[in-house]
Amino acid sequence: MSKKNSDGNGNRSARELLQQQRERARARDKQRRVLIVSAAVVGVLGLAAVVGVIAANTGGKDGGSDKAGPVVAPTGAVEGDKPAIPTGKSDAPSTLAIWEDFRCPACASFENAFRDTIHELEASGALKAEYHLATLIDRNMGGKGSLRAANAAACAQDAGKFTAYHDTLYINQPPETDDTFGDNAELIELAAKVPGLDTPDFRSCVEDGTHDSWVGKSNEAFEKGNFQGTPSVLLNGESIFPQKGSEQISPENLKKWVAEANKGKKAGTASPSAG
Repeated sequence: MSKKNSDGNGNRSARELLQQQRERARARDKQRRVLIVSAAVVGVLGLAAVVGVIAANTGGKDGGSDKAGPVVAPTGAVEGDKPAIPTGKSDAPSTLAIWEDFRCPACASFENAFRDTIHELEASGALKAEYHLATLIDRNMGGKGSLRAANAAACAQDAGKFTAYHDTLYINQPPETDDTFGDNAELIELAAKVPGLDTPDFRSCVEDGTHDSWVGKSNEAFEKGNFQGTPSVLLNGESIFPQKGSEQISPENLKKWVAEANKGKKAGTASPSAG
């Protein structure tokens, strides 16, 4: 009888030990995932910090328009002193303002990490975005890739294809020191990845630099905005990159912050903005 109880206690102790080991393993795995995510965020922040330092300490090179000329805004652009290209439903209760440069590696890191989340929030009517295009890398490193890519993205907006082309540019972004995007032929070749974009009108817009002066106006707004660098990301006017208050940005936190901002407000239902 005592042996049976002893065996039972032994089995129970073994099960408890195994359970404890599993819980410790799960805790270590969770910690490992947190460290991986944190490292990824720190990596993005490091890149952003470098860009910010360059933005604060470098000048003299023209990062604006390729040519003087009338400011031709892309279809449906946000006007005023902070020109932008809007995406999502125009009556969405929250606005995400994103200041970025198509040559900026930290911008690509941000876009690749948050693209799906932003698209999901836009589709639900919770969020609309406004993309402000800067030419910071052209000014700091020379070349015209920031400007040429921004003009091409504005041309894609005219064709109602901004989001798809914007994402394509970041997915195919060359190294920061490589001015590949300064070649209009490369930008037109990438347009073939977006169904229906590579048309004579789009090619003409890209090659003529139709929106160069508008991009220059957008870049001037960036320079006057006292931003630390690209990307600069604001939710309803409050900076959330690299963090909001004491919380680091993450896809989960972005969803939470938008939900908190939208509490008691109706989701947007208007037709999506052009592009």
